[in-house]
Amino acid sequence: MDGFLVALVVSFGVIFVAELGDKSQLMALTFATRFRPLPVLIGITVATAVVHLASVAIGYGLHAALPTGWISLIAGLAFLGFGAWTLRGDKLTEEEKRKAEKSSRNAIVAVGVAFFLAELGDKTMLATITLATKYGWFGTWLGSTLGMVAADALAILVGRLLGRHLPEKAIRYGAAVLFAISGLWLVLEAVAELT
Repeated sequence: MDGFLVALVVSFGVIFVAELGDKSQLMALTFATRFRPLPVLIGITVATAVVHLASVAIGYGLHAALPTGWISLIAGLAFLGFGAWTLRGDKLTEEEKRKAEKSSRNAIVAVGVAFFLAELGDKTMLATITLATKYGWFGTWLGSTLGMVAADALAILVGRLLGRHLPEKAIRYGAAVLFAISGLWLVLEAVAELT
């Protein structure tokens, strides 16, 4: 197998497995209960592609590290805020509901920014950096991005199935708890790294 295919297959497998049960997979599940699947998947894909491109650049070219502790702390606090906001709940007018169904731009931006922040300094980013030091940058980037998107697509599917069978109040509380767990997870990772 040539270098590109090895990098593609190895990075896909490593990142897919690393993403299973990860906080960003929980985020994908949460977002899928609130937004249509395609905008969620687009937001995840764009954020993942950007973060993993930076990861392979660091691993392959620079062999350096980002100040991920502070980024994780800020992202964790933002997620705790998202959880509180979700728990509070929002009410849409009929006009706003129609607009939300038509427009997916806001969902793509919200999901993309959340995933971008959550993935900076995450184990999948660090794994991608490590893989890029051993394999070619393009195969590692493509494989790691596809592996993460595939794992999060599974979470989106589960989120959509849950969204159809659970009452709105249960979804809101569940989403708030998942955001809070993700936020606490990020804060604890940041504290451990910064101390």
